[in-house]
Amino acid sequence: MNKPFNWKIFFIVWAAVVFGVVAIIPYSLELQSGILQDLDLPIPLPLLITIQIAQNAVLFGILTILGLFFANRIGLGLPILEARLRNESVADKVRAILPVSIILGAVASLLIIGLEVAFFQPAMLRELGDSAAALNLQTAQPAAWKGFLASFYGGIVEEVLLRLFVMSLFAWIGSFINKTTDGRPTSTVFWIANILAAVLFGLGHLPVTATLVPLTPLVVTRAIVLNGLAGIGFGWLYWKRGLESAMVAHFSADIVLHVLLAL
Repeated sequence: MNKPFNWKIFFIVWAAVVFGVVAIIPYSLELQSGILQDLDLPIPLPLLITIQIAQNAVLFGILTILGLFFANRIGLGLPILEARLRNESVADKVRAILPVSIILGAVASLLIIGLEVAFFQPAMLRELGDSAAALNLQTAQPAAWKGFLASFYGGIVEEVLLRLFVMSLFAWIGSFINKTTDGRPTSTVFWIANILAAVLFGLGHLPVTATLVPLTPLVVTRAIVLNGLAGIGFGWLYWKRGLESAMVAHFSADIVLHVLLAL
C-alpha cells in the first residue's frame, strides 16, 4: 500500500503553497491596516513581508514533505496530479470531482452564514452586548479582488496544512490501533482524524478572536463550529476523492464568502 515519495509532487505542491502565501498578502494587509499604522516596525514593511514569506516557505516545505510521507502510508494523496505525472489523461477525473467539490464548498459557506446570522450573532449579542459586532461576518471586508486572491490561501495552504499534514498524521497514527486487512486505517479512524483536524482548525482561530472579544464557552463553540463544519466536508473529500477535491471545495467556499458575498 505504501507509495514511494514523489519529489515532483512535492515541488509542485510546495510551489502552490508559496503562491497561496503570497496571494493572501493584500487581503491581510487591509484587515491589519489599523494595527500596522499604530505599530513602530523595527524594519521596513516590505522587508518584514519578505522574511515572513521565506519563513512560511521553509515551514510549509517541511510540512508538505511530512504530509506526503504520511499520506503515502495510508493510501491518500493527490490522485489527479499523480496520474498526470504518469502521462495519463486526467480530464475525466477532473470532471468527476468538480461538481461535488464546488457544490459542497458553496453549501458549506451558506450554512456557515446561516448559522452565524440565525444563531451565533443573536446569542453573542445577548451575552456580550455591542462588543459581539467585532465578529460579525457582515462587517465590511476587503475588496472582492483581494478576497479572490485570499481564496487561494484557503484552498491550497490550509488544505495542505489541515488535510495533507494534520489529518494524514492522525489517520497514520490511528492505523497502528485499528486498520483494515490491506493496512489502511479503518473508516472510524479516518472519521476521527477528520474531525480532529477540523476542530484544531477552529481552535486555531481563538488567539485572534481573543483580541476582539472575551473567550466565553459560546465564543469558543462558535469558532469550532463555523470553522470546523466545512472542514469535515473537505476532509471527507480528501479521504474519498483526493486532496485536489478538498482544495476545490475550500476554494469554492472562500469564493462565495469573500468574493460573491464579500464577507
